[in-house]
Amino acid sequence: MSNEQVRMTLGEVRDYARATLTRVGLAPAHVEAVAETIVAGERDGCGAHGLYRLLVAAHSVATGVVVPDAVPVLEQRASGVVRVDGKGGFAQLAFETGRDALVAAARANGIAALAINNVVHFAALWPEIEALVERGLVALAVTPNHAWVAPAGGTQPVFGTNPIAFGWPREGAAPFVFDFATSAVARGEIELHRRAGKPVPDDWGHAPDGSDTTDAAAVLAGAMRTFGGHKGSALALMVELLAGPLIGDMTSAESIAWDAGRKGSPLGGELIIALDPAGFLGDAAAEQMARAETVFAAIEGQGARVSGSRRHALRPVSEREGVVVSRALLRDIDDVTKEKA
Repeated sequence: MSNEQVRMTLGEVRDYARATLTRVGLAPAHVEAVAETIVAGERDGCGAHGLYRLLVAAHSVATGVVVPDAVPVLEQRASGVVRVDGKGGFAQLAFETGRDALVAAARANGIAALAINNVVHFAALWPEIEALVERGLVALAVTPNHAWVAPAGGTQPVFGTNPIAFGWPREGAAPFVFDFATSAVARGEIELHRRAGKPVPDDWGHAPDGSDTTDAAAVLAGAMRTFGGHKGSALALMVELLAGPLIGDMTSAESIAWDAGRKGSPLGGELIIALDPAGFLGDAAAEQMARAETVFAAIEGQGARVSGSRRHALRPVSEREGVVVSRALLRDIDDVTKEKA
């Protein structure tokens, strides 16, 4: 290991995240919820969603983008619709507030939706999806973002990175869980390139004048691209509609306008749909879920990888050996958060 890196146990990552979030002024309930998503990022080898996000969270607190002591409010809109008003706090605690009600509604109806409104979102969706899959549910989550991404054929931002996450429980195997941005790459990945002084591929985004560029800073100032051209663009639009107007929350363009140049994390909504196999299939649920395994076997049997399997494979390694973190990143986090103390 080089002098530029340090190895940390997951417990040390958790303690460091908690201490930092407490120092910047988050209320205890938010500290616990946010810290766990940061641990999940490091544990699963996704550095762009790990300790780096402490810088993002600290900035949102310092600029008044997030309400650090918000208390989410739960409301049962209909038998299959649960709503949580996050009151301007981070999304993690709002999800925890509505999770059990969503699970109960899915069990009762076969399918249920959780609409999370008025929350600041800056992290991956897979921890939320996995919390539902662990309970035997199939789950889908979407959320818009700041308008950073141009539609296919354009060069000016309209969409956010607009992630889609999905989870499917598997008996005796790690669940199938994917979580990807509808942009060509996560924005945090571009920021990590900028911090490292590394160029980005020329198909990741546009400079502010609409030209192609490999300069990470120019992409961040200009517009990112969707993945897969018009296909990713259509999915990004779907996310805008499902987690924006459908649940009465902001679009990506409205979120970045609300930010008013503070460069904080997006404020808006999230839609999570949970489906109970037993609600659809009754006594045949186990048989049909076992049938699904033939699809996974057809993929894995030819040496192909099921999406998300890399993250699950890394977990026992991270739990046993810890994770490697950049010393420069830790110094930056300490410098920034100590200034805000």
